[in-house]
Amino acid sequence: MSGTEGDAAAERGAEHTFGAAWRTIMLGMMALLGVSVLIALILTLSGANRQRDEAQQRERHSYEVMILTRTLAGTIADAEAALGRYVISGDRVLGARYAERWQIAGSQIDKLRRDTADNPEQARAIAGLAQAYDARGAELELIALSTRYKKNTQALGLYYRAGTSPRLARINALLNEISAREHALLDRRTAGAIAAVAHSNDVAKVLAVFGVLIVIGAILLGWMMVQALRSEAIAHAETAAERARAEDLSAAVAAAAAELRAQEAQLRQIQKMEAIGQLTGGIAHDFNNMLAVVLGGLELARRQIALDPAAANRHIDSATEGAKRAAELTRRLLAFSREDALNTEPVEPGALVAGMSDLLDRTLGDTITVTVRDAGSGWHTRVDKHQLENVILNLAVNARDAMEGRGQLTITTAGTALSQGAVGACPAGEYVSIAVSDTGSGMTPEVMERVFEPFFTTKPVGKGTGLGLSQVFSFVRQAEGEVALRSAPGEGTTVTLYLPRHADAAAPAPPAPALPVGMTPAARDILVVEDDPRVLAATMGALEELGHRAVACGDPLAAPALLAANPGVTMVISDVLMPGQTGPEMVAALLLRRPDLAVLFVTGFAGDAAEAEFGGHVVLRKPFTIAGLEAAIHDAAATPGGIEDHIAAE
Repeated sequence: MSGTEGDAAAERGAEHTFGAAWRTIMLGMMALLGVSVLIALILTLSGANRQRDEAQQRERHSYEVMILTRTLAGTIADAEAALGRYVISGDRVLGARYAERWQIAGSQIDKLRRDTADNPEQARAIAGLAQAYDARGAELELIALSTRYKKNTQALGLYYRAGTSPRLARINALLNEISAREHALLDRRTAGAIAAVAHSNDVAKVLAVFGVLIVIGAILLGWMMVQALRSEAIAHAETAAERARAEDLSAAVAAAAAELRAQEAQLRQIQKMEAIGQLTGGIAHDFNNMLAVVLGGLELARRQIALDPAAANRHIDSATEGAKRAAELTRRLLAFSREDALNTEPVEPGALVAGMSDLLDRTLGDTITVTVRDAGSGWHTRVDKHQLENVILNLAVNARDAMEGRGQLTITTAGTALSQGAVGACPAGEYVSIAVSDTGSGMTPEVMERVFEPFFTTKPVGKGTGLGLSQVFSFVRQAEGEVALRSAPGEGTTVTLYLPRHADAAAPAPPAPALPVGMTPAARDILVVEDDPRVLAATMGALEELGHRAVACGDPLAAPALLAANPGVTMVISDVLMPGQTGPEMVAALLLRRPDLAVLFVTGFAGDAAEAEFGGHVVLRKPFTIAGLEAAIHDAAATPGGIEDHIAAE
């Protein structure tokens, strides 16, 4: 080979070596670039995932704080609603529910403090919320204690004032502030997360474009880019899913808030209805005080009258009958407000209606034909007999008015088995039914919907109080029964009472023997504590007529001094509800000094639940007669711890 060819071969060899080295260098550079791009892409995606996870965690935390704030507001509202029902009804189960819900609210505030410990602004707001919660708790605790110790009027007043308390407004304002601040924080965090994801997307796109420009030899880098893009798409999908879940959660919070508002409206309606019952109880209390004066004064006049005894007795009998009718109206009011005690016993409705025939005939008149049908097979129910008679008489009088004094009245008693929900909310079981049907004008559907509402009446002004059918409804619900109504205009009306059957209908126990006429207890020195001066004067006159020596006290706070000034006093006769101090509170303090004292409570308002709070002492209801007062004094003296037991012990 000549020198020229050798030079050419050497040049080609040099060129090939140079090309191979160049290709090697380029391949290395491409590999380095590919690895660099891959590393940069991995780091970028890892940072994006980390930022996304952190943003989602912060969003979830904000949602949890917002939900906890709403839940806390609902818990506080539920606790205060339970307290309101406890104040009105005196039911200790509601009082326990109030305490439980209020304690739960405190634990929720503690959790809220822990969850927001990393946010100084929220921490300061929650510290203020805790202080307002403690102050509000002290305020509500005073209402609960007043209710527990039967200071119903005080408790109700405090509760209504508490509804406008600045502490409640402070709590609501702080809750709204915490929620608003957390919502704003959520918006900032969401915006930051979106910006971070957008930035990561931009970087990934640049790296992808740069990778496309790399030599075909970086196929592996391209494949990894595809995988990275796929991971990014998945991340976007997850973010969208999280956003959708967040929207669903917001919708759920809004629905819960709407439901809470509806429940608050329903609670306000219930409170209005319960306030009506409380109002009737207060009216009955004052009315009974007046009746005590009327009956006491009339009986004193009857005993002391000397001129024309026959005429005087006729007027006295007429006034006494009017007072007794007023007392019956009072019992109806107290039963409507669920303050009157029930004396339940087994009753056979068929026999009870049959025994009312004369009363119904005299009440309804000769132009009303009364038909009684008994298909009850001797079944009994356990109710207050006198209240059941009053209910039947109410229905009969309403039927007479609907028939305008002329028509056919049918009273049917029967026994029936009802399935679950067959009549109203009655559970499945056996029931005694009493159906009162008339041939009157009937009722429209609009009237039927309101017929059992308190004070609703279609009668002219002065012809009805609107308490008759509401009293029927209250009685049936107290007996755990149900009432059904069937009527149409021009077709008459049928009202059917369903009362649970009492299977063990044993004969009622005979009444306790009363104090024999003419047997007057030994004369005693008696301290009479009564804030109403008229009732105090009437009671003093009655005691003097019975031969006792009475010491008057118009203020329960003055009773200890009067008792110390009259050491011969052996019995205390006290009203129950008095300003400054209740009768039971005063008596408890007196018994610490004089445990030998006999105690007699006189009241026109204490209900079935309240009598358990009297420490076993005798309770006399207003209005009372002198004979009733005489018998109550005898019972109080015979009660364990009374005068006669004390004398026997000595």
